Amino acid sequence: MNDSMPLWQLTVGEFRQLLKEWGNLSSPNVTPVGREKKYVYGIPGIAELFQCSVATANKIKASGRIDNAIIQIGRKIMVDADLALELAGKKK
Repeated sequence: MNDSMPLWQLTVGEFRQLLKEWGNLSSPNVTPVGREKKYVYGIPGIAELFQCSVATANKIKASGRIDNAIIQIGRKIMVDADLALELAGKKK
């Protein structure tokens, strides 16, 4: 395999060999203890997570209290459920 070869030009066999050489790459959705992260999506997901109305979920998001748990790209919202619950439980 040539180091200057673009990744898209690799054959399946070459790609498998490359992955074996690099070892097991950890998945971004797996926490260090091996548990998968749970995500909720959008304001309705926040409402379901906190068992509240959509209006209250908007207030929770706008408060900034769970900002570290939120990934937002444009209008798409993804929330790490465990982290959001942990952050909401902390006192300021």
